[in-house]
Amino acid sequence: MSESAQKPPLPDHLSVDPRSPHHVPAVFEHDIGVRFNGKDRNDVEEYCVSEGWIKVPAGRALDRKGQPLLIKLKGKVEVFYK
Repeated sequence: MSESAQKPPLPDHLSVDPRSPHHVPAVFEHDIGVRFNGKDRNDVEEYCVSEGWIKVPAGRALDRKGQPLLIKLKGKVEVFYK
């Protein structure tokens, strides 16, 4: 079997946060890349390909639970295995 056959398909909506309903642990066993508006991004916390947005941390700001504050950026989203 080839390497690509063993990897699960990338979901349309994925989150890094294990508490999220959009978190898929099997996908994170492999290296994932996100290209946003033609540039590779390494700081993406959540994405949705069909709606065309990503969520990234807003600097060093934290919410009251100690999680980074996220901002939503809209544009063309492409995801792939590295």
